[in-house]
Amino acid sequence: MKHDFTAERKDRNLYVTDTTLRDGEQAAGVVFSIDEKVEIAYLLDQVGVDEIEVGIPAMNNVEIESIKRIIDLKLNSKLIGWNRANKEDIKKSIDCGLTGIHIGFPVSDLHIKERFGKDRNWILENITETIEFAKSQKLYVSCSGEDASRADPDFLIEYAKTIKAAGADRIRVSDTVGHFNPLDVYKMIRLLVDEVGIDIESHTHNDFGMATANVIAAVCAGATHAQGTVMGIGERAGNGSLEEIIMALKYICGFDLKVETRKLKDLVNFVAKAAGRTVPNWKPIVGEDIFAHESGIHVSAGLKANHLFEPFAPEDVNLERKLVIGKHSGTAGIIHKLGMHGIKITTEEAYVLLEEVRQFSLEHKRALTDNELLQLANKVNV
Repeated sequence: MKHDFTAERKDRNLYVTDTTLRDGEQAAGVVFSIDEKVEIAYLLDQVGVDEIEVGIPAMNNVEIESIKRIIDLKLNSKLIGWNRANKEDIKKSIDCGLTGIHIGFPVSDLHIKERFGKDRNWILENITETIEFAKSQKLYVSCSGEDASRADPDFLIEYAKTIKAAGADRIRVSDTVGHFNPLDVYKMIRLLVDEVGIDIESHTHNDFGMATANVIAAVCAGATHAQGTVMGIGERAGNGSLEEIIMALKYICGFDLKVETRKLKDLVNFVAKAAGRTVPNWKPIVGEDIFAHESGIHVSAGLKANHLFEPFAPEDVNLERKLVIGKHSGTAGIIHKLGMHGIKITTEEAYVLLEEVRQFSLEHKRALTDNELLQLANKVNV
């Protein structure tokens, strides 16, 4: 039975946004060259991401050059630049040629008092002035509530109403240290939907391993923008994983996203190389072994119907199904694997060979290659 908890809100527009070029590159030790940033933006656009956060114009001239080159690509994806809450940052975004900006500003008392040494009124006055300036320049304005998961909900509502009144187009609910859990983020987003009525973007961090789940919960509650980074790279433990978010929204929640899922693998591989990271074989959505089957029960069922132990088809993400022979194999897998090499054996022969397979796997602490299986089959005369 398919869960349909989002049915009443599926008719709204849902946008997939990415911050690999901003928050992703803020992962310790990650540096993208200008050419790499341009290529990542191009690949994100090819996947069908609705919006790309391209960087921080106020950071330096190299950042500005990369942003301008991305703008020159004339992508279908909308482009947005990250800014502090001041006019100077926003002017640099405008000078780059950006027509959309994001303004980062905190809403938790921890950040307001200990980071800025200010109070809530200062936050409301400053953000109002900044947004009004940005809107006077005809910009699309996204405005964050940083550290929202540790903020007073009443103040978050007041802040959201304030930025809406000032002209902000959406609020980014930022789980800055990954402190949300799916139940609490659902409640928070529903509160904003009901009390404020503003477009909402979910920006999550993975400090407790819940970043992707929190994005999905936010969307189910009514968030209009789901944000992630490729592979989930980002500050500390990273962000919500873009490829996981896309596939969960499409296959679990049932949203009709206009995305090219077969292009996710190339995107991930490029970003991983540019970031100096490796893609684990077991990485959800794009790992090389996520459609590798060894367990006898799984293989036997899968030979009857692939979808019994697969959440989606490997072709959907440009991967291939693999039949692995090892310690956990059963006779069905061995018979099928040998059949792929033109060798037919009986069930009784398969049981004999299975014992040899398990002994080999235990001794070598790994699965067998096809050649090793064929050698064992020859050894036991099957």
